[in-house]
This record gives sequence, structure tokens and C-alpha cells, in this order.
Amino acid sequence: MRPNPYTQQEIETELLTLKDWSIKDKTLTKEITFKNFIEAFGFMAKVALEAEKLDHHPDWSNVYNKVTIHLSTHDVGGLTELDFKLAKKIDKLI
Repeated sequence: MRPNPYTQQEIETELLTLKDWSIKDKTLTKEITFKNFIEAFGFMAKVALEAEKLDHHPDWSNVYNKVTIHLSTHDVGGLTELDFKLAKKIDKLI
């Protein structure tokens, strides 16, 4: 069972617990810059393992040393507990 969408107040409260994340186009968004492509790709592999454990997968892109991540729970049309759980796991991997 998927979680319910967060209210604006819940989103704002959770956002305070994260570092350098923002809301962009109704997604939780972060851009991370690494030293090079290998570090960026290695980071993405680690995130992929955490995402699979949560059964919650990011929309993301990688251009050389930059990784841009967008999180949202598509099947409920908004941000949920899953997005913030994954964001916190991502922050621990950085």
C-alpha cells in the first residue's frame, strides 16, 4: 500500500530536515556535483540499491560530474513519506 500525499505543511516541515533539497515542479529536487564521472556514477549505483530496498525509484540524470535527482510518488500525485525517506538515505551517501 502506498502512502498518502503529504500536506504543504508536512512538506515544509520535512524539508527543514534535509540539506540542499528544494521543491521544483512538485518534486523534491537536488543537484550534486562530484569530482568526476566515476564518483558520480558510483554514487548513483549506491542510491539505486537504497531505492530498490524502498521500492521507490528516483527520476534522475547524470551529466559528467553532476547528478540531478527529482523525487515524487507518481502513483499518488505528490510527495510522500517515501520521498523524504529516500532523500535522507541519499544525503547519508554523499
